[in-house]
Amino acid sequence: MYGSRRTLFLVIVLSGSLLALFYAGMVFWSKNSLPVMRLSNCHHVSEIPDFPRPNIGPFRNENPAPCTCQKTNPANQFVSKDDMDDLQKRRAEEFRQHQIRSGKENDVLLLVPANTPLQYPMRGFRVTPMNKTLIPGLALQTQKRAVYKVSLRVHKGVLSVMNVQEGEQVEGQNEQHLSISSSSLQQLNDLLSRLTYTSTIYHIKTEDLAYFSFENHEVIFPIEIRRLSVPVLFDMGKDVNSQVTVLVKAFLRYNELNVLINSIRVNYPKIKIIVADDSLNPEKVVGDNIEHYIMPPAQGWFAGRNLAVSQVTTKYFLWVDDDFVFLNETRIESFVNIMEAVPELDVVGGQVGGNQFAFQLKYEEGNSEEGGCITRVTRTHAPLPGFKGCFFADGVVNYFLGRTEAVRRVGFDPFLKRVAHTEFFIDGLGDLLVATCKGLSIGHQKHGSTNKYGSYRHPPRSDSQAKMTHHFFKNHLKCIKY
Repeated sequence: MYGSRRTLFLVIVLSGSLLALFYAGMVFWSKNSLPVMRLSNCHHVSEIPDFPRPNIGPFRNENPAPCTCQKTNPANQFVSKDDMDDLQKRRAEEFRQHQIRSGKENDVLLLVPANTPLQYPMRGFRVTPMNKTLIPGLALQTQKRAVYKVSLRVHKGVLSVMNVQEGEQVEGQNEQHLSISSSSLQQLNDLLSRLTYTSTIYHIKTEDLAYFSFENHEVIFPIEIRRLSVPVLFDMGKDVNSQVTVLVKAFLRYNELNVLINSIRVNYPKIKIIVADDSLNPEKVVGDNIEHYIMPPAQGWFAGRNLAVSQVTTKYFLWVDDDFVFLNETRIESFVNIMEAVPELDVVGGQVGGNQFAFQLKYEEGNSEEGGCITRVTRTHAPLPGFKGCFFADGVVNYFLGRTEAVRRVGFDPFLKRVAHTEFFIDGLGDLLVATCKGLSIGHQKHGSTNKYGSYRHPPRSDSQAKMTHHFFKNHLKCIKY
């Protein structure tokens, strides 16, 4: 009898232990397996697991690492030690303002979540300053809930839902933070379709970020705030004379200039020629459809370029030096055909005396304290599709067709008087689309420079040092290598 009771007791203990282990296993499985199923009102409802919230941004671009120009001296070595501290402070402040003007404060990275029930405009949503605009594409797609609630927040504007009816639950009308809730998913999405954004600041080019959330999901999308710009168009007319103006910067070399003009008139008797002249003792330059602008003496090449470009009324201009000469195969129409076929192009360069000089500008932004590094290398980027012998580049030889409006936006720095060409393309890097093409040829006159011209053409070392100091500040450069 005693043995039977003992056996029964052991069976009960073992059974209880097994049940406990089974229950513990079920609890462990339920906590570590998906999906979790719970009973609610006698119906099975699948719950979305509570994943860790992903970090989707915005991520600010960190200050880049310092850059290096090998085998060249830093630009600031030409700055006086007495002036360095003050110059550095002024440069840092100017660079800070440049970052704001260029929209760098809005230069952020946003990541789209791998899976979210929220629908939203990822890019391309643009508003005009202080004007109410519907936000396109907002919607929620999810499983059945007793109540659905979404919220949005912005920083540079306010949100509102248009035509809110009685019973529609909207909180935060005309505020930076707005929430919408409803027991009907269809009604919620209808309210989202009427959601508007109005910027509260006036700015012609900036950006806001909208944060859109539902339960543990949040997405971020950009709102571009832009003032609409007015197109600037040029009437192409019927022939090359109404399409292109020939520009020349003249200095001392009147014999060569007259040879150039006469060679242009062989095939282009009516095309307008603009001459910017800063000679020490100017001579008259006469002829049909020639505009001769006299400048103060020795103002420099870039000052003359600026003057000449400012007077252009045609869509394009052709830049030539005063010692070039048009050949029988020099056809301005070939330049125009390329530019018209590829409207994105801003500059197309040719060949001078068989020399098709073109280059890349390798630019590292560097950090905000030291500045960037630029190295010029003689090579091109990639072929220009559809045009054999044409290649994209960052800079070209001093014989090119320029899109007037685009070149005016970049301009020519009049500080650079004597030796300057690459510098124009440095200023236009990232703004001008440049190409170089074989077969677009012009000649180069053979001549001997006068001693006076040579003294200006080859300035003293002090000018080069001043130029490096200028680049150090103006282009926020640590070093530059040609």
